[in-house]
Amino acid sequence: MKQEVFFSSKDISKITGCSLRQLQYWRDKEVVVPFIGASGTGKTIYYSSVELVEVSVMVYLLSVGLNLEMVQKILNDLRAKEPDFTDSGCKKRFMVVAGDGTVDLLPYEQEGAIALLEENKGIIPLWIDQIHKILEIKINHC
Repeated sequence: MKQEVFFSSKDISKITGCSLRQLQYWRDKEVVVPFIGASGTGKTIYYSSVELVEVSVMVYLLSVGLNLEMVQKILNDLRAKEPDFTDSGCKKRFMVVAGDGTVDLLPYEQEGAIALLEENKGIIPLWIDQIHKILEIKINHC
């Protein structure tokens, strides 16, 4: 049985490039909720590999210009439509379709992407397999 790996806030920040302040904000807003345990006079915060992937998806989607509300919607859609997206064996590829202030998460397929582009819709690739590959490289080099 594979043992779960946990990461500190500093580890998550280093791996994903997300600031500690941003992680705290997402924690406060319950966007990505790590394990918080009381220890003595303070608290200990640990992120699981699931939350690491969620933070990585958030960082990526914000980096391509989506706002926090849109990114939260996509993350919630991923959780509902593809609950195993945080599993390193997940090879799914999606496209985020943006238009008129809305975003939708669709399975990636080339013909559909081309049709959407011809309709002047914005398409953002969200390739879960690539996120896992990048995380594996970063974790092994930290």
